[in-house]
Amino acid sequence: MAAAALVAAVLGWTLLARETAPSGNTDRDSFDVIVVLGHPANVDGNPTPLVLSEVTEAVREYERGVAPRIIFTGGTVANSFVEAQVMARTAEAQGIPRSAVLLEPQARDTIENACYSARLMKANGWRSAEVISIADHLPRVGLIWSRIPEIEWRAHAARGSGEETSSIEKAIEILKMARYLVWARQTEHCEP
Repeated sequence: MAAAALVAAVLGWTLLARETAPSGNTDRDSFDVIVVLGHPANVDGNPTPLVLSEVTEAVREYERGVAPRIIFTGGTVANSFVEAQVMARTAEAQGIPRSAVLLEPQARDTIENACYSARLMKANGWRSAEVISIADHLPRVGLIWSRIPEIEWRAHAARGSGEETSSIEKAIEILKMARYLVWARQTEHCEP
């Protein structure tokens, strides 16, 4: 009975945290960089519909003038393809010039996506970012990015990204958020 109460408490905390997570710390309309968080490619190295929706949204934002460059972040997680490289190749096929694309190919999770992107930003003197991911992922993204000092940021959902995630993927994201709240936020640190 105590275990059930604990699970219910953690689930309640997680759902509340998802509802109240920050979506940014600035009202800016333009940024130094757009950061696109990685997701695995297909087993053949092509972008999944989810990856394609994120990259396409980054291309739209770039073309609208939101930022003059894009960081694609993500290493090899689910297969042998570097997520950042697959996304960059997809963006370049949509007309983004190579000179506007930066790769962060080491991150293996959302905490590392944020940390390593912030390192790259700081190394280049950039202090603001629009962070693009799928809608279901953004609450956890918001909690993670809110802990990065000296970076102004705003989360931005890829259009249509909610339709590409299944009920199972949504449940997995809720479990990842619970893991972040209970464990990773206290134990997994990265100095940007």
